Amino acid sequence: MESAISILTRHGIELEDLVETGFRLYVSTAGNDDIAAARNRLRDLLSRYLEDSNVWLMIAAASYLDELISSGGDEASSLSDDPASLVADELIGMSIAEYIAGKKGLFNYVRYDREKPGVIGDLPPFMDDAVGALVAASMTRVFE
Repeated sequence: MESAISILTRHGIELEDLVETGFRLYVSTAGNDDIAAARNRLRDLLSRYLEDSNVWLMIAAASYLDELISSGGDEASSLSDDPASLVADELIGMSIAEYIAGKKGLFNYVRYDREKPGVIGDLPPFMDDAVGALVAASMTRVFE
């Protein structure tokens, strides 16, 4: 069975890409030591959540659904541009965000989903929401 990190690697994403993406929207007045500690905390949290079976299943579902869209017929091809009518991808993102960090994580996910920093902007519709939620919710937990 393929792990969550293997799924992300297949999409061209490494753990360090997630850390960099997390800090793209971070605004700090803290010193470099505090930022280094926060980056380490984020790396640890991401590693932990990527081993969580619930997060893994939602990432696997997002990956599968993107594959389904990319290999589907006429109806599926209209979804590859992430139209406003597609909400199932947002539901996966919302589920991951709330699972990891509750309502605060959900609000932060909306911010990351809107801005699509780092690797998030290069992903297909379902994976961008799953990865965005994972990063946003983990960032929320870093600073709780």
